[in-house]
Amino acid sequence: MKNWKELYDAKKMTSDEAVQLIKSNDKVVFQHDVGEPAELVRAMVRNAKNYKNVEISHMFSLGPGEYCKEEYKENFHPNMWFISGQTRKACNDWGDYTTFFFHELPELMRQGRVVVDVVLIQVSKPDKLGYVSTGVSGDYTVQAIKSAKTVIAQVNEHVPFSYGDVVFPLMEYADAIVEYDEYLPTIPASKIGPVEEEIGKYCASLIDDGATLQLGIGSIPDAVCAQLKNKKHLGLHSEMLGDGAMQLYYEGVIDNTMKSFDKDVMVANFVMGTQELYEFCDHNHAVKIMPVDYVNDPTIIMNCSKMIAINGALGCDLYGQVASDTLGGDVQFSGVGGQVDFIRGAAMARDGLGKGIIAMPSMAVKKDGTKISKITPHLADKQVVTDSRNDTEFVVTEYGIADLWGKSNKERAKALIDIAHPDFRPELKEAMKEIFHHSYDE
Repeated sequence: MKNWKELYDAKKMTSDEAVQLIKSNDKVVFQHDVGEPAELVRAMVRNAKNYKNVEISHMFSLGPGEYCKEEYKENFHPNMWFISGQTRKACNDWGDYTTFFFHELPELMRQGRVVVDVVLIQVSKPDKLGYVSTGVSGDYTVQAIKSAKTVIAQVNEHVPFSYGDVVFPLMEYADAIVEYDEYLPTIPASKIGPVEEEIGKYCASLIDDGATLQLGIGSIPDAVCAQLKNKKHLGLHSEMLGDGAMQLYYEGVIDNTMKSFDKDVMVANFVMGTQELYEFCDHNHAVKIMPVDYVNDPTIIMNCSKMIAINGALGCDLYGQVASDTLGGDVQFSGVGGQVDFIRGAAMARDGLGKGIIAMPSMAVKKDGTKISKITPHLADKQVVTDSRNDTEFVVTEYGIADLWGKSNKERAKALIDIAHPDFRPELKEAMKEIFHHSYDE
């Protein structure tokens, strides 16, 4: 764009000036995850007295979530698409939660079903032509920029200039520019204990050379990555790019050479991890950050070669129904995210070699020390199903692999009991007989 620098300078202002563009009753969207523009959010909260009923929406957040404090109840109304620890109480008590499959969100914005009055984004420094990158998030951020009536951008030298559909001419969209440099939030390496190590081994046994991976964050995905050192020619087509995948790339395990498309490139919606990971993404043509309606589209996923989708869960019942985003008692714990997108896409694999895996410890320990089985006869009271029993193919715990695809109710229940914690197997066997009218030993 000619004279972009003049336009850039004309739109520069302080964060407190920029957030004056937000008006009462506006629907405000934040860029996703570590891309959340922290200084713009702080300024919005500092100016809370100027607003009434401003709706705040985003998915996962690592920010402090000050706008979810009860003292700002009249100023901000949280309506989340994914719940984080700092937003959970507000959304369950006085806010709201909107559910959908992650890959649908850009289309919801295009149709105006999800309204974006203002989007707060964080971008890299402009290049010599005035192009910037949203760096660590493509997901819904790309469409939110296009759909928003007002775009407020925090320009931050610590945002990597990633390639993909996250690169755009800033001055064609930005209404206000705030220069503020700060490091992005980081996630430390997870601690891998004996339970996670065993789960990692079982998951790795389901992954063949040349497979395309979808991995998340946390001790179990990290444990899986640790068990893949001897695999060859793996690829990445994943909602998230994390440190585990980066390390496998450095070690030559992930080389993306056998992917059916986007060959030689790691594809992800967003990036979350260490500072090293963010620096790895900067001007790296081996990394492609794309919108969620591309990465998470099940019809795209189904065409990935040997697609392996690994996701976690809060619980699974003897039917194979999986709950990943709610607790009992109507408590919204997190969100559906892209789990169903990838579980279904892997199951639909055109090459017949896709695998959707739910990986979780067999047991959880509550705050009071009570031990509970994560495999139960039924899901907890008022717990919502994330993956239907028809979607669930493989369930993995530290005790093994339950292969449920094409199995009868009796076979499913028996396979799940076999990977449950031994302390709970007797009561699960009794429940199996009562529910399915078949004993475990038949």
